[in-house]
Parts: sequence; structure tokens; C-alpha cells
Amino acid sequence: MSSTRLVTPQDVPVLVELTRVNRDFLAPYEPVRPDDWFTVPGQRAVIEAALAGYQHGTTLPHVILADGRVVGRITLNEIVRGPVQSCSLGYWVSAAENGRGLATAAVRDMIGTAFADLGLHRLQAGTLLHNTGSQRVLERNGFTRIGVAPKYLKIAGRWQDHLLFQLVSDSE
Repeated sequence: MSSTRLVTPQDVPVLVELTRVNRDFLAPYEPVRPDDWFTVPGQRAVIEAALAGYQHGTTLPHVILADGRVVGRITLNEIVRGPVQSCSLGYWVSAAENGRGLATAAVRDMIGTAFADLGLHRLQAGTLLHNTGSQRVLERNGFTRIGVAPKYLKIAGRWQDHLLFQLVSDSE
């Protein structure tokens, strides 16, 4: 099954290959990416920025593993402390590995990390309205729908509505 771990600079070559191979598959669900995003320097910059956020406590960037191989990314973004204790969750899995339950297991891992290790109170995630696969991943992990955010993110070159989900820790 899958697991997750902190992304490292050593992951750059495999992430370059994964992003290149999955470029068309991921394009409808992501912001428009410049061509250099799919290169070693581009992915190195992405990973360095994510790890800088990790050092500041605002991001927890992980890779998704299947049988020891990197097959995707999952990240706790915009970690906010104080009375909020919340973050946003984002993830993707390679097209070749889709449908195997890897995203569901990775989200489960990150929920445990967010609540038990980081002491967060709430996780939020958003999906495009038509992304039923990602919605099922969240629902299988106990997330509840909290509403639609109109024109929430600029995805695939246009502002698109998103269905928002949340999961609140049951510990006080």
C-alpha cells in the first residue's frame, strides 16, 4: 500500500519525470504551469520553496510512495497557528497509479500527522465540482462538504468553482 514521507532534494529527478509524464493528465486540475516547471531546475525550485515553508512551519510537503516508489505529492499548505490551528490539503497521484487507493491512504496518513503530530484542529480541501474521484478520497477519510466557493482558484487558465471540504479533529 502507500505511505508518505517528507520530500527531499533527492526526489527532484523522479518528480521531473512524474510531472512530465502526467502533464496532460494533471492539467485540468492544476494552474497553468510554465514549461520550466517540468525541468530539473523548475522542480528543484518547487522543492526548495516547499522545504523553506516546512522550515518556517507553514507547509508540510510529502511525497506519496507505493512499493517504495514516489508516485505523487501530498502537502499540508497554509498552516496557520494561534486560535485557528488549520491548514489546506492538496494532493495528486500519477495517472498510472490512479484507482489503487493510494490517495486515500496518503490522505489518511496526513490526517494523522496533522492532528497527532502537528496538533492542528482543522483540515480543509477543495476540489473542482466535477472531480468526483478526489471528492470520494476526501469523503472516505471523513471530510464533510461545507459549500461551494465560486471562482475559488485559477485552474487550467480560468477561475473555477470549488467544492470545499473540512475535517475537524475530535480531540479538544
